[in-house]
Amino acid sequence: MEPLDTHISRQYNVDLENIRTLVLQMGGLVEQQIEHAITALVQGNVTLADAVIVTDYKVNSLEVTIDEDCNQIIARRQPAAGDLRLVLMVIKTITDLERIGDEAEKIARMAVQLANEERPKNNYMEIQTLGTHVRHMVHNALDAYARMDTIAAVRVAGDDRQIDKEYEGVMRQMITFMMEDPRTITRALHVMWAARALERIGDHARNICEYVIYQVKGKDVRHISLEQMKKEVGEGS
Repeated sequence: MEPLDTHISRQYNVDLENIRTLVLQMGGLVEQQIEHAITALVQGNVTLADAVIVTDYKVNSLEVTIDEDCNQIIARRQPAAGDLRLVLMVIKTITDLERIGDEAEKIARMAVQLANEERPKNNYMEIQTLGTHVRHMVHNALDAYARMDTIAAVRVAGDDRQIDKEYEGVMRQMITFMMEDPRTITRALHVMWAARALERIGDHARNICEYVIYQVKGKDVRHISLEQMKKEVGEGS
């Protein structure tokens, strides 16, 4: 993890490093949730799906702990400039990580429902493919966070476009299945909800990348195009 600037107070450094480390710990749990939720759906593994649901309680608990630590730093240290941006970035990041965990839990619940349905010939390949790309996006976003790498953050944010295209493809495919064979409607709807959850996870991963740019550059790059974001961080210049 990229080291922070040093402060006169050694404990202050420890406090700031601690919250950053806890965010990565929370991110690791969320990555595991995504992987297990996708596997549970593809394999019809109800036990693994239940484990994802249980893990969500751990993710929620970490969010509360980190949020409390951030509030303590604000109250005791009154951070300014880069330190304040760091604390704000952490608060925003854990919110997105918690929501990613919620989306993974939704997929796990869809896995439980689909375990009782007849399995398709392609064994939910569309979810496996989309899920793999989304999981990599989350991993790379957390890596950009750990290294405070704005160039990497922009590149990962750009991956959201491909995620959106794949999601739209899954939706079109499921609609076609339902029109051709009404018996697939229940199964197709569950797949659509799982795909929607994955698409939302991609959105949250992009948010984390935007917070990295905010921390390093001090610029709010939300609600601007990818091309404008590249200019803000100086990629390719």
